[in-house]
This record gives sequence, structure tokens and C-alpha cells, in this order.
Amino acid sequence: MRTFIYSLSIATCLAVLSGNALADDLVLDPAGNMEVRLRAVGVLPSPSANIVVSGTSIGGKTQVTDSMIPEADFTYFFTPNIAVEAIAAVTQHSVTNSVAGRVGSVWLLPPTVTLQYHFDAMGPVRPYVGAGMNYTVFYDARSALPNISFANNLGWALQAGADIPIGDKGYFLNLDVKKLFLATTIKAGGGAVRASATLDPWLVGTGIGIRF
Repeated sequence: MRTFIYSLSIATCLAVLSGNALADDLVLDPAGNMEVRLRAVGVLPSPSANIVVSGTSIGGKTQVTDSMIPEADFTYFFTPNIAVEAIAAVTQHSVTNSVAGRVGSVWLLPPTVTLQYHFDAMGPVRPYVGAGMNYTVFYDARSALPNISFANNLGWALQAGADIPIGDKGYFLNLDVKKLFLATTIKAGGGAVRASATLDPWLVGTGIGIRF
């Protein structure tokens, strides 16, 4: 999964460097404009957890599977440099522990909003950075453990990326990396099993967009 994402990003960068089909700049003054992007995103958790069964921590290493998802995002420019972005996507992950075995699987709906600063174009590339908030909803949890639940939670988000124009019709390539600071509390068996888990996923994406 990670190798595929890195290869995809490298291939996009090489296409940019070729330069033949790319415009020299983005729209000179994007203030008041909207961007819509479609990305392929790798969701790469950096998990840790403390699992407690009947009051005793069982230890062990917790792992959460990676995921590859489609994602849509919408960006509005207040000024040529200041914009706000909102993303829409869902992702599924499985959780295992080296002592307890398979804990279960769950779907995540992680709406994220970031306030961005878009730097002036550097040749054909316009980089940006952002920071904001994420609220993740966990749903459709499944496990051999009875009545398992994952608590929804609010967290921070950091972002960096770049837009690279294609032609002069408002289309562009996009590379984007986000870090979500995300934690949840897992309960099962009427509270006999509890876990405090940190996911902190990287979201590594590449795609295409249009400004209008």
C-alpha cells in the first residue's frame, strides 16, 4: 500500500517536471474562486493502544490496517493566498493486538476542515500549508467481542501540498499530505473490555482538480 502511494506521487512529480503540457501559472487572482479536487488517498495509521480486560492491561502491540480510498475536497479562496478546505471520504480499518488477536473492524467518516495559506507560484507549482480540525465518526463496528463501540472524537489536522496547472482551462494536478491527530475509546462486553487507542493517521493523496 505505502509503496503504491509513493510510486504514484513520484510519477505525478515526473509528469510535472516534463512541463510540456503545463501552464506557466495558476489563475493570477483566485480570490472568490472555488476548487474541487478528486484524489486517491492512502490512509496510513500510526496506532498505539492500551487494552484493559476486567481491570488488567493485557499489553501487546496494536496494529491498524492501511486503507486506499477515493476522496473529494472543496476549497474556497477568500484572498489570493487564504483559503478554506473541506474533505469528504469514508475509510474502513481492522484492528488487531498481538496478545488479544483480532479486535474488530470499523468504518470511519472523518470530515476535516483546514484553513490554508497558498504561497505565490514557484514556477508551475503553487504550494500550500494548512491547519484545522477533524471530527471522526466511527460506525458499523464489527467484532467477535459483544457490543463493541468506538467513541467519536475531535482532533487537530495539519496539511501540506501543491497544485500544478494543466493547460489554461483551470485544471490542475494535486499532491497533498495530511496528519490527523485522532484518538478513540473502545468498549466491548458491557465495559469488561476497554481500550484507549491513538490512530494519528497520515493521509497521502494525489489527484486532479478544477478551479472555477
